[in-house]
Amino acid sequence: MDEWIEIGKIVSPQGLNGEMRVYPETDFPERFENPGTRWLLCPESITPTLVELLSGRYLDGKKLYVIKLQGVENRNQAEELRGCKLMVPASERPTLGEDEYHVLDLIGIPVYLQSTGDLLGTVVDVMSAGHDLLEVEPPGEEGNKKGKTAKKILIPFVKAIAPVVDLSARRIEITPPPGLLEVNN
Repeated sequence: MDEWIEIGKIVSPQGLNGEMRVYPETDFPERFENPGTRWLLCPESITPTLVELLSGRYLDGKKLYVIKLQGVENRNQAEELRGCKLMVPASERPTLGEDEYHVLDLIGIPVYLQSTGDLLGTVVDVMSAGHDLLEVEPPGEEGNKKGKTAKKILIPFVKAIAPVVDLSARRIEITPPPGLLEVNN
C-alpha cells in the first residue's frame, strides 16, 4: 500500500440519500470538496477501487466532511461503506513549500536534542492545536508491564524549536525552551 495515501475514513451515513460522513486524514480540504476520481479501500479488500466523488462539504464543529459518491443512492448503500477508507495515489501528493511537511513523512522519525544529540523518542503523531504539535514516544515506552499507555512528549512543531527537519536522513533535532520537557513529565 506504499503507493496509496489515505485521505479519510467513512464513519457513518448522513441522511437518507446516500451521503456519508468522513473523518479526514488530510490537511487538504479540496480532496473532499472538489468532485473527481478517488479510490475506496474497504476492510475486506486488498486493492482500492475507483469511485467518483460528486460533492462534499465540511461540517463545522464536527471536524467531519459529508460526501456524495456516484452510485450510492440511499442510506443502506452508504451504511455498507462504513469503515472504508478514501485513498489517492501517492503520486497525487500536493507539492509543499519550504518548511512544510506531509504528516505521513514525519511519523516514525527519531527526534534528538540538538545540544546533546540525545534521542528523545520517535514521532508517533502530529496534532493540530493552533500550531502543530509533534507527539513523540520515548524509546522503550511502547507500553509498560502493566499495560498502561506510555507517556508521550508534545513538542511544538515550529522552526524555533525544531530547527532541523531532515527527512532524507530521517532526523529531527529540537532546541526546546527551558521547562518544555519538564512540563511533559
